[in-house]
Amino acid sequence: MKKIIKLLLLCCGCLFITACGSNKQVQVNVPDQQTNKNVLPKYQLRVTKTDVKRSNQLRDFIQNNLLVKKGIYTNLNNHKQSTEYATGHEMLSESSGMWLTYLALSKQNESFHQFLSQTNKTFGQGSQYSYRYDPDADKQADVNATLDDLRILRSMVIYDAVSKTTHYQKVAARKFAELSQNVIKNGQLTNFYDLKLQKGTDNGSLAYFDLKTLKYFESATKKGRKEYQHQLRVLEHGYLGDVFPLYAASYDWKTKQYSQKALNGSEALEVLLHLAEVGKLKKTSLNWLRLQVDQHQLANTYTVTGQIVDKNQSPANYGLAAMVFANVHDQEYYQKAMKIVWQSQVNEPSSKLNGGIGIVKTNEFYSYNNLVSLLASQMGNH
Repeated sequence: MKKIIKLLLLCCGCLFITACGSNKQVQVNVPDQQTNKNVLPKYQLRVTKTDVKRSNQLRDFIQNNLLVKKGIYTNLNNHKQSTEYATGHEMLSESSGMWLTYLALSKQNESFHQFLSQTNKTFGQGSQYSYRYDPDADKQADVNATLDDLRILRSMVIYDAVSKTTHYQKVAARKFAELSQNVIKNGQLTNFYDLKLQKGTDNGSLAYFDLKTLKYFESATKKGRKEYQHQLRVLEHGYLGDVFPLYAASYDWKTKQYSQKALNGSEALEVLLHLAEVGKLKKTSLNWLRLQVDQHQLANTYTVTGQIVDKNQSPANYGLAAMVFANVHDQEYYQKAMKIVWQSQVNEPSSKLNGGIGIVKTNEFYSYNNLVSLLASQMGNH
């Protein structure tokens, strides 16, 4: 494995390289090694022995029930596949990126190497990662999801920062340069690119603006730093107002208009998390989030005026809230949010479902809920 990594790094050392699957050359700008630490969490929270125990049980559930060689099942319950959404035992690059982040942060180096290698095989499409893989048909979706790609790239940088190595610096910088040709061209971040149709979209979900990752890669050049500042402004100008202090669902780079569509609760919280990670979270948004946690009312869907469309709630919503609180060093509300997360955890030591986040009666254990909860549980000092 070490020989393979060294060879790959040597191949990526040129300033200009040819992007896989095309004749286009891309310029690779590798951030200074000292900036690697900027992607690491900077929170200092206390966790209880009970929290650590629950976190370990959750990890064990994921490893024993959702994690397989090619990736992570979207749901423990193997529903019939849907053409619109990944279900059952289909796999998402989103899940693999979160698991890689966990492995990097917990210093499981060999497992990280192996799982990243498998992620490249399962989802890799040259310049990007397919967002979805059907193991039954051995088929990748033709499109990526930019946020998921950025999460995988960030995990590589986290690995180097934690391990104090340079294993993946150039690899990640190359992948970012290639990805940018299709979905972050001139700093205009968009949702996806269809490799089969050779076509993307003008729309950028604000939840996809992973500011910390963008800031890291774009810090390498003056042009990149300007692009990051523009991306930050676009996100911040999507603010819906102090009455309902969340952000529009998306921005159209062509029309320069923000969407008026209803907000997906988890995506809205991803936006707050990304802002918190770079110190740009508004006080009004933080206070709103505290109030929702106090009232146990983080809904799955809202209108842009703050009316609840779908009052159902997801454990991941509270996991995301916990991560926001961790990034602003709010010990009290971090613990409040995690307490709600753990209410959805199975506590049956004799059951194979023990430690999982889900519903036992229906066997519904979604990877997103479990992985977000696992990452949230890692925010303290273990």
